[in-house]
Amino acid sequence: MKPSLIFSHGIAKIPHLQAFLPECRLKFVRPFTARFTAAAGVIGWGLRPTTRKARAFAAAKGLPFTALEDGFLRSVGLGVAGYPPFSVVVDDMGIYYDTTRPSRLEQLILNADTMPSEMLETARRAAELILAHGLSKYNHAPDCSGGLKAQRPSEQAVVLVIDQTFGDMAVQYGRADEAAFEAMFQTALRENPEAQIWVKTHPDVLSGKKRGYLTAPSLQSGRVKLMAEDMNPTSLLRLADKVYCVTSQMGFEALLCGKPVVTFGLPWYAGWGMSDDRHPQAAALRAEGRRAPRSLMQLFAAAYLQYSRYINPNTGEAGDIFDVIDYLAAARRANERLRGEVYCVGMSLWKRAVAKPFFRLPSCRLKFVKSVERLEHALLPPDARLLAWGNGKEAVTAFAARRNLPLLRMEDGFIRSVGLGSNLVPPLSLVVDDTGIYFNPETPSRLELILQNQIFTERDVQTALLLQKALTENHISKYNVGSQNFTPPQTDKTVILVPGQVEDDASVRHGSPEIRSNLDLLKAVRARNPDAYIIYKPHPDVVSGNRIGQIAPADTARYADQVAAETDILTCLQHADEVHTMTSLTGFEALLRGKKVSCYGLPFYAGWGLTDDLLPLPRRTRRLKLAELIAGTLVYYPGYVHPETRQLIDAATAVGVLKMQKELQKNNTNLQRSALKKQWGKLVQLYRSLL
Repeated sequence: MKPSLIFSHGIAKIPHLQAFLPECRLKFVRPFTARFTAAAGVIGWGLRPTTRKARAFAAAKGLPFTALEDGFLRSVGLGVAGYPPFSVVVDDMGIYYDTTRPSRLEQLILNADTMPSEMLETARRAAELILAHGLSKYNHAPDCSGGLKAQRPSEQAVVLVIDQTFGDMAVQYGRADEAAFEAMFQTALRENPEAQIWVKTHPDVLSGKKRGYLTAPSLQSGRVKLMAEDMNPTSLLRLADKVYCVTSQMGFEALLCGKPVVTFGLPWYAGWGMSDDRHPQAAALRAEGRRAPRSLMQLFAAAYLQYSRYINPNTGEAGDIFDVIDYLAAARRANERLRGEVYCVGMSLWKRAVAKPFFRLPSCRLKFVKSVERLEHALLPPDARLLAWGNGKEAVTAFAARRNLPLLRMEDGFIRSVGLGSNLVPPLSLVVDDTGIYFNPETPSRLELILQNQIFTERDVQTALLLQKALTENHISKYNVGSQNFTPPQTDKTVILVPGQVEDDASVRHGSPEIRSNLDLLKAVRARNPDAYIIYKPHPDVVSGNRIGQIAPADTARYADQVAAETDILTCLQHADEVHTMTSLTGFEALLRGKKVSCYGLPFYAGWGLTDDLLPLPRRTRRLKLAELIAGTLVYYPGYVHPETRQLIDAATAVGVLKMQKELQKNNTNLQRSALKKQWGKLVQLYRSLL
């Protein structure tokens, strides 16, 4: 196969470019060497001046030229900030924002009258999700503030006028100029004499970095509000009653929001009967046969489903629009939770290396400080927050209360690693809680609020069921350590598995107010179930010698029928009918596998109608289905990072990574390592994490 030539080093460096163009064999060349290369075509970026040489070469050689551009659902943050695209458009005729000539998108829309109903239904579902999650091309900006919402008059209409940066190619090739923006503004004033006029301009305009078309002198009116702050487009559009634009993509997003749109240029979505088009050439496009009446979903399907190409951001492989929607929605939630300057206090070098990728978000500025004393006299920004591991040391929580600073708490997630955290095996998942922390039921946590209030969609349920299937079929738990060698009990009695815990662990100290030791738990289980067959499974960190919680063999023999010290927890679960626990995550893993669970403490999964609870927790009033518990716990609450790429991924990808890691470490099941081997392993893991 002859290669498709790329002249631009910037295009060649786009991550996963080949996945966007699977039909091509891509080759980066210099203009001089291109003359000696047999090629199938040339690929360039839109109408940038830098593509002139590539276009000229293609024309001279009689080769087809294909233009790429960012897709309409591009990324979490801005491209100039280093965030790669998750979607691109591929055009072998022109490019969508150039309406001076036909484009592939235009042809797709013209042919949309034969579009199958299944595609239109897919478009409807995708559009609903985009609106529900407030997604746009870039997804770093916050929602409109409460103050702005308060300025929305109850009776007076709001008209949104959208400015663009001066020199925007979409303006030039949309057959517009400065006069079009002035005409748009004056028309909005004239046609809406009683309305408030909100002019949305780019933040760089007022800062002086860029110039807009609507300059300050043209905005001298008592009912005009200039809005330069960065804000989520969907949240702003929802506050408007009518939208005026020239060629901005926000005009199409306004149509998706159900707003009437007036255009003064010729954007790709103009002329199809969905907008009020004031450009004098709009009628000419219809007369030339380049426009015909089309529905909103036909426009959406052509642009977002047929014209755009997507990768799965979790894997870098070819994907679809729903892969990108799910990823951007999760990233946007994380970006909003972690927005601001986050001061991480007293964290070890090891945990710093682990934490950094989880906070690599556009609006989060993570800073490490050794102690709160370093912050005592510092002038902190208004959006400052503190970050602590677990429940937080007393000095950190006291400082946060004294300075009235929000406190974020961080902990390992529920799908963690192949290996123990106490041996410095880095986690694939962390939870960052802005309300409390999941293992401390003394106060609400973000997980508890999710489980109590989240409206779980059918898509959430299906995702949860697929996760449950993957976890159970692949024998995956939190740590994935231990041997599968196990002697199953030969008995007709009810088999109860009692998972031991680390006794000084915060989940026991805060979450089990009545029973706080493994021995007391065994005693209580035997007292309630005198005729049961009890298997006691010590915690891996206790078996490894890293943490406390051992029970004397004589005491274990008195209350348990069998001890499974080296066996992995899921092998034990296979042979158990019930699980009795203080607060162990094993209870959650047992629910995934259809086991009955009795809780002697108050773990995060208790109180929702799925467990036998010995202690009440009145705050938890909702009755959940198991799939809803899984979705809240594994999809909405944690963040996941790929151990090799250090990029954010989703739960399903994390499960796939753990499955591969388990295969590689299948024969390494011994928890009791020598001190020398343990320290060497820690050094290796620390080195890898820092890299």
